[in-house]
Amino acid sequence: MKAVFLDRDGVINRYPGDKKYVTNVNAFKFLPGVKKAIAQLTKRGYGIFVISNQAGVGRKIYSRSTLAAITEKMLQGIRNAGGDLAGVYYCTHRKEENCSCRKPKTGLIHRVISEFPVDLKEAYFVGDTIRDVLTAKAAGCKSILVFSGKEKLSNKKSWEAAPDFFCRDLSLAAKLILRGK
Repeated sequence: MKAVFLDRDGVINRYPGDKKYVTNVNAFKFLPGVKKAIAQLTKRGYGIFVISNQAGVGRKIYSRSTLAAITEKMLQGIRNAGGDLAGVYYCTHRKEENCSCRKPKTGLIHRVISEFPVDLKEAYFVGDTIRDVLTAKAAGCKSILVFSGKEKLSNKKSWEAAPDFFCRDLSLAAKLILRGK
């Protein structure tokens, strides 16, 4: 299965800001072009998986049921635009819990490959942080860093790892993927 892993905040929806969370359904706002990009990838046979740290649940800033409602809004918006997500995987642990699923660890990706026949060498991971790039590299995926969220190109000198590709946003990342780069 051809696969694209997507971080959520800053890739699919507006980045809420450093140390801030999307804490309710109304705060979830799709970034421009995201639904169309996911629809294009879906139509070309890619399995799309959201891989996202959501420690706000573990910190009791918002509940699992709120996270589920936000996820449902995201799924509906994507489906209404002709796209689909094969799966949504969250790590709700706090960093200090040192779990195996919190990015940059690859536990969530390993969950996906235990459930779907994904070839990681052919997969892409699109994220808005260097943590996402590190996750992709640790899992053996191609990494695409987008600048629609947290990370900025001006920080390039301080990056712990270089992405395989970088783009302005998911729309351009999808075009790059569909060109077979």
